[in-house]
Amino acid sequence: MKRILGFTNTLCEALQRKDQDILNACELVKSTKKDLQDFRLEGFDSLLEDVTSFCDQHDIEVVKMEDEYVDTRSRRRKTNITNRHHYVVNNFNTVLDMQIQELGNRFSEVTTNLLMCMSSLSPRDNFRAFNKLKLLNLAVMYPYDFNFDEKDKLIYELGYYIANVKEDTHFDNLNGVSDLAQRMVETRKNIDYPLVYRLIKLSLLLPVATASVERSFSSMKHVKTELRNRMGDGYMNDCCLCYIEKEFFQQVSIEDVMQRFQTMKTRRQQL
Repeated sequence: MKRILGFTNTLCEALQRKDQDILNACELVKSTKKDLQDFRLEGFDSLLEDVTSFCDQHDIEVVKMEDEYVDTRSRRRKTNITNRHHYVVNNFNTVLDMQIQELGNRFSEVTTNLLMCMSSLSPRDNFRAFNKLKLLNLAVMYPYDFNFDEKDKLIYELGYYIANVKEDTHFDNLNGVSDLAQRMVETRKNIDYPLVYRLIKLSLLLPVATASVERSFSSMKHVKTELRNRMGDGYMNDCCLCYIEKEFFQQVSIEDVMQRFQTMKTRRQQL
């Protein structure tokens, strides 16, 4: 597990860096998948050598890999497999397959392709990552946001856009797509290039929307439990809202809540 987590730990730390480039992150995901696959095919012998060395140093008996595997739950029953087959197939390969499958689910081919298309909008190094074909493919992925005529216009608008922003000094030294969107609004280029600005907004909304959805579903497990599962939709929505936005609601004092209810309606009946 130490070696396996060593592969994924590098990827995890890289993805958590705020200055990480999307294109580099996608390449790092691919390399991590390949390293895990190579380790699955050729890494057991080197791992066995390390385990054998550790056992010799601490006077621990080493299991002979060519002997027949004995199931501890049923010792009288023959397994007809060797210890090596058991540890390779049932343990080593199983754990690595789980890791590779999880990476495949988290970073599928469609998701990776989408992220690589979005990375073409990056303004770093004077728009070095700009790729017209990838941005056109990004527009194809959003058929409800770009109709057929707008896709044709986008072909020409991208050419005018990249030629303009590369010559404009206002777009120098930008760090990310969010800075690019802000600078386009400040220079009013969002009006000159509305379709490109729409692509930029989509690339900014997608990561936030995906994270918000995952966080919302995760919070439902804490709000609606097995002991508290007969909860109405309205009450559950209110509880989930308070739980999801708890950082905001922590700033609201009890006194503010009391004053809010007092100003809504007079509670005491006048006789």
